[in-house]
Amino acid sequence: MTRPANNPASNPANKAAHDPASVPAARPTDDPASYEFSAPLWKWTGEAAWYFVTVPAEISDEIEYRTALTKRGFGSVRVQVTVGRTTWLTSIFPDSKAQAYVLPVKAAVRRAESLIEAGAVEIRLELVTT
Repeated sequence: MTRPANNPASNPANKAAHDPASVPAARPTDDPASYEFSAPLWKWTGEAAWYFVTVPAEISDEIEYRTALTKRGFGSVRVQVTVGRTTWLTSIFPDSKAQAYVLPVKAAVRRAESLIEAGAVEIRLELVTT
């Protein structure tokens, strides 16, 4: 995957926290454009307090293939995400260092679902095609 290098996950201090090789394989879903996985929540060590989850490499590769002609700015891909009882629309962004996409997790979701840094997050991610 070719990824732009100017994103939060490119920071070397964040690399170990979101290594897609350390994330377990995804669980199958009935919808081919839907993915379920668990991955740790990590904090970007830059100027702002952004939190992310790294999408596993095998899922990132499939998303890259499926969305090659429909990407938005910065290579982003629109998705609908469900964590626990919270569902929201957002975008995932490519990370050149991890060779995977990263999912930003906003404060309202972290509070609503009692998510903590380095804790495992159970995620259902669906590609948005409209």
